[in-house]
Amino acid sequence: MACEAVATSCLAANTRGGESERESRERERERREKVEEEKKERKEKKEEREEREREREEREREREREREREERERERERERERERESERERERERERERERERERERERGEREREREREKEREERERERERERERRERERERGRERRERERGRERGERERGREGEREERERERRESEREERRERERERRKRERERERERERELFSP
Repeated sequence: MACEAVATSCLAANTRGGESERESRERERERREKVEEEKKERKEKKEEREEREREREEREREREREREREERERERERERERERESERERERERERERERERERERERGEREREREREKEREERERERERERERRERERERGRERRERERGRERGERERGREGEREERERERRESEREERRERERERRKRERERERERERELFSP
C-alpha cells in the first residue's frame, strides 16, 4: 500500500511537472510571437514613416520646381512687359510726331482758310451790293403786285364767307352723326347688360 501511494504521488508529480513544462513552452512561444509581431509592427511603422518622408520630400521638391517655373515665367512676363512698354514709348513718340505734323497742317490750313475768308468777305460785300439792288427792284415789283392782290382779295373775301358757312354746316352734321353713333353704342351696351342679367337669373340656383 505504501509503495502504491508513493507511486501515485510520483506519477502525480510527474504529471504536474509535464504540464508546467508545456505551459512554459507555450508561454515562450507566445512571447516570441509577440516579440516578432512587435518587431514587424515597428518595421512597418518605420517603413511608413520613411515613405511619408519620401513623399514629403518629393512634394517639397515639386513645390520648389513649381516656384522656379513660376519665377522664370514672371521674369519672362516682366521682360515682355518691358518690351511692351518700350513699344508703347515708341508709339507715343510716333504719335507726338504725328501731332506735330497735324499742328503744322492745321497752321497751313488756317492760313489757307484765312485767305478763303478774305475772298468770301469780298464776295459777300459784292453780293450785298447786288442784293440791295435786287431788293430795290423787288420792292418796286412788290408794290405793283400788292395792288393787284388787294383787288383779288376783295373778291376772295366775298367768296370766303360763303365757304365758311358751308364748313360750319358740315361740322354740325358730323357732330350730329357722332352723337347718334354714341347713343347707339350706349343702347347696345345697356341691351347686353340686360341680356347678361337675364342669363344670371335663369342659371342661378
